[in-house]
Amino acid sequence: MIILDAKVKQPLEDAAALAALDPDEFWEDSEYARESYVSDPPSDELIAEIEQELGYKLPASYIALMKQQNGGIPRNTNFPTTEATSWAQDHVALTGIMGIGRDKDYSLGGGLGSRFMMEEWGYPDIGVYFADCPSAGHDMIVLDYSACGPDGEPTVAHVDQEGDYHITPLAPNFAAFVLGLVHDDEYDTSEEDKAEALEMAQNAAFSPLLSELCDAVREVADVEGAIRRISTDLIEEKGFFALHADERSQLLYDVQLWLFTNQYPQTTREHYLERYTEMIAFGQPFGTRGYAPGFVTDWLDERLQSGRIVEQGGYLAPSAEEETALIKRLRAIAAE
Repeated sequence: MIILDAKVKQPLEDAAALAALDPDEFWEDSEYARESYVSDPPSDELIAEIEQELGYKLPASYIALMKQQNGGIPRNTNFPTTEATSWAQDHVALTGIMGIGRDKDYSLGGGLGSRFMMEEWGYPDIGVYFADCPSAGHDMIVLDYSACGPDGEPTVAHVDQEGDYHITPLAPNFAAFVLGLVHDDEYDTSEEDKAEALEMAQNAAFSPLLSELCDAVREVADVEGAIRRISTDLIEEKGFFALHADERSQLLYDVQLWLFTNQYPQTTREHYLERYTEMIAFGQPFGTRGYAPGFVTDWLDERLQSGRIVEQGGYLAPSAEEETALIKRLRAIAAE
């Protein structure tokens, strides 16, 4: 009889437990999940390549789950905590789990993968960032190798960029994290969150930059009221305040660019994207408190391609037709 060392036995048991999960019960099946997270099952060669790129040996339990389905969105997306985080007083939430590969942006070696979060967003190099969160990059969940070294069995932790990269331990290993996930129903504060968002949209002060831009407008009598009305309608529809690719979100993108270029006509693409966060994304106290840069750049690229935004001499501005239509629409919204 072969007696396994506990350091070997536990990872094998963890891997077996995750390999036995019913994929239909564990994973959510949606078009977004398939397009953004799910890759083909990883080969042993690909696993070795990704481990070398990341500089860490992936847990056997992580590999077992990814061989069952390589990345995706779990049905249960919350993990209890014993201390408050930027997300909630008693839990953290994840959006999806990254697969082993490079073909999806949300995969370990992808465009928004683990190395990107460290190199571009400043996250500490303590392991492998394997799960993104609803804040669109402002907190992440990591396989933490700080105590075990790059070839050991990592713990799981939450890293909060908004809290100076504060690290909150979550689980002793990946399997315990996966098996400890709970459903949104356990923390359903949607009605309270919606009421808070509506109060903010209707009454909270604009950021200094957004206030400055609104004060400079002469074409619309109550542009601030129009922005609040669009935001209120968006929250009524979604239940929360976030700008994505929907019609009202894109209208707010259009309004922000018009306001900014109206006050600062010599605005390049780079300058605009740098200042964008000071208006609504991270505006205080009126703001979404986070944003996904891809939605903004996709909107800008589409507007440039369609001619609704023009770029002359390197400077951005709404086309004359777009500006006229936008002013007319804002006047109508403000008058409602």
